[in-house]
Amino acid sequence: MTTYPETGRLSAPAESPLVIKNVRLYGEGEPTDVVVKDGIIAAIGNTAEAEDAQVIDGQGNVLLPGLVDMHVHLREPGREDTETIETGSKAAAKGGFTAVFTMANTNPVTDQPIIAESVWAKSQALALCDVHPVGSITKGLEGKTLTEFGMMARSDAKVRMFSDDGKCVQDPQLMRRALEYAKGMDVLLAQHAEDDRMTGGASAHEGETAAKLGLRGWPRVAEESIVARDALLARDYGNRVHICHASTQGTVELLKWAKEQDIPLTAEVTPHHLLMTDDKLRTYDGLFRVNPPLREQRDTEALREALLNGTIDCVATDHAPHGSEDKCVEFENARPGMLGLESSLAVIAKIFVETGLADWRFVARVMSERPAEITRLPGHGRPIAEGEPANLTIVDPDHHWVSDSAKLASKSENNPYAGEEFGARVTHTILRGAVTFDLAASEED
Repeated sequence: MTTYPETGRLSAPAESPLVIKNVRLYGEGEPTDVVVKDGIIAAIGNTAEAEDAQVIDGQGNVLLPGLVDMHVHLREPGREDTETIETGSKAAAKGGFTAVFTMANTNPVTDQPIIAESVWAKSQALALCDVHPVGSITKGLEGKTLTEFGMMARSDAKVRMFSDDGKCVQDPQLMRRALEYAKGMDVLLAQHAEDDRMTGGASAHEGETAAKLGLRGWPRVAEESIVARDALLARDYGNRVHICHASTQGTVELLKWAKEQDIPLTAEVTPHHLLMTDDKLRTYDGLFRVNPPLREQRDTEALREALLNGTIDCVATDHAPHGSEDKCVEFENARPGMLGLESSLAVIAKIFVETGLADWRFVARVMSERPAEITRLPGHGRPIAEGEPANLTIVDPDHHWVSDSAKLASKSENNPYAGEEFGARVTHTILRGAVTFDLAASEED
């Protein structure tokens, strides 16, 4: 097995040529063909097929660069009963992803190279999706002592992002030191923005709905105060900071200010914060408990506009599998988190493309190109052009389907979109020229 130094990749590209016929690049123009050899796009245009080539008929569908998710939870090691690298990779491929970043809050925590290397090696052996481990900022997620960023960054896993996601780095002095250390290693810090002194016991957005339901509220300021603090730290100490799952109108305003000051601050938003509001909580269904919580309509509208205008950089699912024992309980006792990998593209298409607010170029930017740029991930989020890596996704923009939790590739079923109808669907995912998901073949199984 060959190692590719630029990525630390172990798995080789597909050996036989692949011809993707009759696809519209970024959903634009007339259908064309794409020829892939040795994992690289060799030609674009109507060309003769190689005799031994695998052929995909794109049927006039949309060809996008393979999707990249900066924020997932694949639960391995420690909670393999809810998700594994294998089931998470299958879910990712089914959703159109060729690369994902899995967070460090596993058991044991990904706070040393050997754990990160194990996750990376397993994903490469599967060759379904590049699963990049995220290292924790602090040892054991305890918020006391920094981990060895350098050792993990130089490991075979080449860890390029660090986060205590699930917990916030509360101590500003510790966060300052993390920024100074990270700057020297040129790695990204991703912050779960939550001042836990304001959210203890909270399970819902602090607003009218929570008050009516008798649920303790999670105020916007708990997120926004950390975003403001870390924007100022990034300004003064000069390293990149990424805000996980932005959820409030105030966070949008702070991000806009930071970008106007050229502060190296980026942010992501989840599909569920773009689509749903806290009205979903009226059934007390633990399925809809998430951290940060579903907010009000004005927050949802601000998040959508911010993604459109670039104030928020990208979409990340925060894919968080949970077993039924953690969700089928009283709302305030439910574990926070939702599935997202298999439906995220359909959600974004429903909100933005099908309404005419944006086109498929926009989808490529926020779900592939910007996440790859922010994480400085080689080989993914690249233009669809000759000489570029063949990490690709084919989308049928007119494939109407209903989300069914029983048909998920994920090991868990905490699917917030169950029963929801969508109008776009991934038909194929291609990683280095190898088909990792084929919708027609999966429906035959």
